[in-house]
Amino acid sequence: MAAGSGETLLRAEGVSVRRDRRLVVHDAGLELCRGEIVALLGPNGAGKSTLLDALAGALPTETGRIERHGRIAIALQSADLARRTVLANMTLALGWWGVPRAERGRRAQAALQALGAEHLAQRAAGSLSGGERRRVHLARAIAVDPDILLLDEPFAGLDAEARARLLEDSVSALRSPTRATLVVVHDRAEAWALADRLLVLIAGQLVADGAPQELLEQPPSATVARFLGYDGRLRDQEQWLLTRPSQVVLDPAGPLTATVVRAVALEDAFRLELELTTGRLFTVAPLPAPHVGDVVRVRLTGGARFPGSESVDEPVALPVPADAP
Repeated sequence: MAAGSGETLLRAEGVSVRRDRRLVVHDAGLELCRGEIVALLGPNGAGKSTLLDALAGALPTETGRIERHGRIAIALQSADLARRTVLANMTLALGWWGVPRAERGRRAQAALQALGAEHLAQRAAGSLSGGERRRVHLARAIAVDPDILLLDEPFAGLDAEARARLLEDSVSALRSPTRATLVVVHDRAEAWALADRLLVLIAGQLVADGAPQELLEQPPSATVARFLGYDGRLRDQEQWLLTRPSQVVLDPAGPLTATVVRAVALEDAFRLELELTTGRLFTVAPLPAPHVGDVVRVRLTGGARFPGSESVDEPVALPVPADAP
């Protein structure tokens, strides 16, 4: 699969992994290169955490091989902290990593500052909010400065506002010309904000690898397209045309006729489900929006075509914010 242009720091070939006797990851191959941030995206139960554990060496592989060049650190999804101050948690990790005592305070403070958490240094870990714990957890992983950094859903469990703030601060904090970073993310907005490259894992198989925008514009399969938000589908002779809501425009002069069969209120718009004789489309319409039962005209500004023989069943479930790409 595709990789960045820097030196390869981790390479996996033909990797299969079992967890609790069940084969969870199947024949995975990937590379992580110095200087790049790679996002691993997939639905719940796809095997993302299992693959991450195997890459870190925490789980044995059933088949295949993994080459690692340099030191590797993994930050698990649970943001566990010792019953000490934030700074003590940071320096404890640095000491375990082998950082000389004289450097620990400086590196801890620098990492906290990079995540906007320097004011938390003397706070007791038990007094932190969920968002603050996440910041400290991520800062601790950055402070040890590994060659390869693996992060398992660093934004999990946060409300929308706290998640958005941490995501914004993480964009620059995670960027390093000397490190390869692989981060498991929960939705597309996180992947698009962070990553140079996107890996898509579905049912234990890596089914796509490429720049996020390239994969969005040219998904390699109908399965990947549906996962990336192509929720509309039209039968066009011997092909399927799949669309995203942003590619479906209400236009009185549009060439397609559709009936509104569902309207779901958003903050300042409506998500409309449209029924056509050849399929079903979805779009987001500003207020005032058409009502259920209204007949509307539609034009398409894009879409992805796939052979009529390819399965285009319902999209793989993945929670996505309304403003995601």
